[in-house]
Amino acid sequence: MKLSEYFEKATGMGILATADSAGAVDAAVYAKPHFIDEETVAFIMADKLTHHNVQQNPRAAYLFREAGEKYLGKRLYLRKTKEVQDPEAVREMRRKKYPEVSGKYGDENKFIVYFKIEKVLPLVGDKSSD
Repeated sequence: MKLSEYFEKATGMGILATADSAGAVDAAVYAKPHFIDEETVAFIMADKLTHHNVQQNPRAAYLFREAGEKYLGKRLYLRKTKEVQDPEAVREMRRKKYPEVSGKYGDENKFIVYFKIEKVLPLVGDKSSD
């Protein structure tokens, strides 16, 4: 199964972990990534700590735990490739994936931050997953 298909079907909760240039770590709850292609994902970010961290350090990790009793999910190791600040692009991205929240949030101070997926691991264990 393609990674994008997995994230389309899976339900659960995600955490995006980042660190600043001094190595101070932050973790924040984030929605599932927006897939641009099978090697590129994007997240909509407010101008807060996570966004500030990826300005200083382009590496991040996204941990997704599937809903349920078992420890199933994915870990994505990411490297920032670019970002855009375009309220209309943010609205369009939201409309495609989450039409129910489109228009509920101010998009003016939001960024679309793009990441290359460098490695994918299961939630638990160290064997690469496809």
